[in-house]
Amino acid sequence: MKASSFIGVDIGGTNIKVGLVSKGSVVLKNFISVDRNDSEKLVLEKLFNTIDKVFSDEVEAIGIGVPGVVSPNTGIVYDVQNIPSWIEIPLKQLVNEHYHVPVHINNDANCFALGEKHFGHAKEFSNCVAISIGTGLGMGIIINNRLYNGVMCGAGEIGMLPYLNGIVEDFTGSFFFETHYGQTAKELYQRALNKDLQAQEAFKSYGSHLAEAFKLILYMYAPEAIILGGSISKAFTFFEKSLYNGLRTFTYQKQIEDLKIIRSKTIDSPILGAAALCL
Repeated sequence: MKASSFIGVDIGGTNIKVGLVSKGSVVLKNFISVDRNDSEKLVLEKLFNTIDKVFSDEVEAIGIGVPGVVSPNTGIVYDVQNIPSWIEIPLKQLVNEHYHVPVHINNDANCFALGEKHFGHAKEFSNCVAISIGTGLGMGIIINNRLYNGVMCGAGEIGMLPYLNGIVEDFTGSFFFETHYGQTAKELYQRALNKDLQAQEAFKSYGSHLAEAFKLILYMYAPEAIILGGSISKAFTFFEKSLYNGLRTFTYQKQIEDLKIIRSKTIDSPILGAAALCL
């Protein structure tokens, strides 16, 4: 990252997080909550209000990660996950007209992977994937040291694949805990820390489902490493064992021996990755 200043925006399922990035570090941050029932106009107002808090004349460009299908050339965003009102938004144009600086847009999971590649554990690997587990499951793919976008930044959406009586994301995002245990992952994590056996069992079950998602990744991409981020990854110690147990049925066990599964320690990877779109 050059000494220039950029803004990185991470539009998540429940929050919009914005950071002013200079010399490879987030030097100023702000965030605002979003609700799935917010109107298209209200979400845009929240986005601009949040960027306003960190914007300055020194900002050269803005990078935005969005949980949806994105046309990086036109900057149009389609079908944003968890913001139903954003069906087709010319986001690049709207942000550019508001701030008069270049705007770059990509999928949020791709931004997480890019953040890890520039600033985190992915530096060490030529071929890896970065998985964000929170409201849903997102994946960014690094092949030969470059981010692989696919058409409309849609590569890596394994959360949409059919699984059991739903899709993979139903069992690997926060929906799983709310549906099967009646509490959020955050609430169950706190209970697990207090040695609550039911909460610990919830994460054990979660790990077995996540293992099935990992098998899909391994069969498709055979990465050197899988890097875990997102809010649920904080509970990694409670599902690590069941995750590895689930991987024992993977056909190519030699591949498992060499695989690195690493929890991200990089602070603000999605924001840094969004800012890295501007390079």
